[in-house]
Amino acid sequence: MTESSTAAELQPGALPETLLADPALPSAAKAPRGYIAGLAISNFGLYLALLTPVMVSLAFKVEHITSSPAEATSQLGMIMGVGALFALVCNPLVGRLSDRTASRFGMRRPWMLGGVLVGLAAFVLIGVATSTWIVLIAWCIVQASLNGVLAASTATVPDQVPVNGRGKVSGIVGLTTPLGILGGSFLVNFLADDVSRFVVPAVIAVVLVLVFVFTLKDRVLAQKPAERYGVKDFFGSFVFNPVKHKDFGWTWLTKFLIFFGYAGIATFLPFYLTEKFHLSEADAIGTILLANLASMLAMAVSGPLGGILSDRVGKRRPFVTAAGLIMVVGLVVLAFAPSIGIVVVAQAIIGFGAGSFLSVDTALATQVLPNPADTAKDLGVLNIANALPQSVAPAIAPAVIAFGATTALGGYTLWYLFGALVALSGAVLVYKIKGIK
Repeated sequence: MTESSTAAELQPGALPETLLADPALPSAAKAPRGYIAGLAISNFGLYLALLTPVMVSLAFKVEHITSSPAEATSQLGMIMGVGALFALVCNPLVGRLSDRTASRFGMRRPWMLGGVLVGLAAFVLIGVATSTWIVLIAWCIVQASLNGVLAASTATVPDQVPVNGRGKVSGIVGLTTPLGILGGSFLVNFLADDVSRFVVPAVIAVVLVLVFVFTLKDRVLAQKPAERYGVKDFFGSFVFNPVKHKDFGWTWLTKFLIFFGYAGIATFLPFYLTEKFHLSEADAIGTILLANLASMLAMAVSGPLGGILSDRVGKRRPFVTAAGLIMVVGLVVLAFAPSIGIVVVAQAIIGFGAGSFLSVDTALATQVLPNPADTAKDLGVLNIANALPQSVAPAIAPAVIAFGATTALGGYTLWYLFGALVALSGAVLVYKIKGIK
């Protein structure tokens, strides 16, 4: 979720002939009417469906079909890790394919429509599954399909919005992540069985994505790309030249490290609450709802504020660094939380930092894109930095937690401290990006 600012500004002289005739490119001073609202509700639906399992329901689903807490932790790590690899692959792949889609329906809309419907079917399968292997397969399909939708929808930002307005758009759309988490946490409190916990959020996602799909004035390529999409192009969807595009490389690494601390760490919160504070499943779900509410309220303040201030002062890096440092503080507080009240406070601190980061991050990313003809592909490569922590973190978590359990710190305390250290690295390394202030 990038390269020269000239490319990001989408100057007409730099565009291929097939794109010059496209009236949907951001030649106006602001985004098309209704676009921001449509993108926001679509993203809210996607995050409601995708992050509710990550934050709450998938952990309890695995616990219901395994025989012990240790097995549940191990199986959850495996499912989350492998599933995130599918997100890693499909995000840039669908992004690149959408760049080449010459449908009368548009470049992005076919991928959004198809992806959300496939995701719904996979959620149904997870809900009825009685084996962790079925859950694994279905979760991989969910990650592949919904991350494809996210790749296509994210690519509409540089399609539709001029560069000087992207911080505002990013701030507004960035709120959909905590709102999706909060909405999912709220829903789960009223859904007693596994099937409804997965299917209800997915149905809401389908409805909201369809609203955006059918109201979006999507780009339409004037002609099909002459070159065929081959194996080289496929592998090219996942790589970039960090020597040639240094800012792109540092942006990628910064995102990976901070997202590790934010998204990668969160998966095991249900187990943390039930183990450390001896909460029942219902009490843990209620606590997660309260913690997510605190996080969302904090993000509601820092998200738009960070994006708007970043646009006004013309700087991105200081906001990313400040956001990362605030998240570090929250993770340290969470690691040593002596009570449920402090857990909620810690989540609020993390949310405040994450809100500022998410609001500025997309705006920064769109200003370092290397090639305006491959916008979705390049954003997809950066989105790997969002997805990969969700694979790496669950894969190493059981080992870190098990080791921590043998020390005075405890397993989950060590895990959250490890996340804080990783996020701190990202907050510092953003200053390696030289082309953006």
